[in-house]
Amino acid sequence: MNTIIGRVTQNAEINTLANNKQVVNFSVATNESYKNKQGERKEQTTYFNCSYWISPNVAKILTVGALVELSGRVSSRAWIGKDGEIKSGLNFHTSQIKLHSSGQKSDTGEKQSNETSQGTNAFADETEDDLPF
Repeated sequence: MNTIIGRVTQNAEINTLANNKQVVNFSVATNESYKNKQGERKEQTTYFNCSYWISPNVAKILTVGALVELSGRVSSRAWIGKDGEIKSGLNFHTSQIKLHSSGQKSDTGEKQSNETSQGTNAFADETEDDLPF
């Protein structure tokens, strides 16, 4: 079993097959850094087309930008594109998903900043005359 950590690059889609089985399809990008022979730091991004067969409910958390840790099996495939060129891709047959951070913006951060500014406004009614010094 392999484990990868990466960010979701497009929102997950649920596809229903002819036998009514459902699969969640999504893509993930992983980043690795290394030093080349000249000592320069290089970044390498690898893209995986992922499938998850266990439950379609997971699709709602697999949104663009979400950081996920996936366990499963890697495979590759090759095909001839519409342009006649040979294409290839990496597939990740996912058996476990762990969400590290959501790709959606959280409302709690905005609410907290609003509450903080309201707390500060509570002192706006006080005048300089009320200060003890």
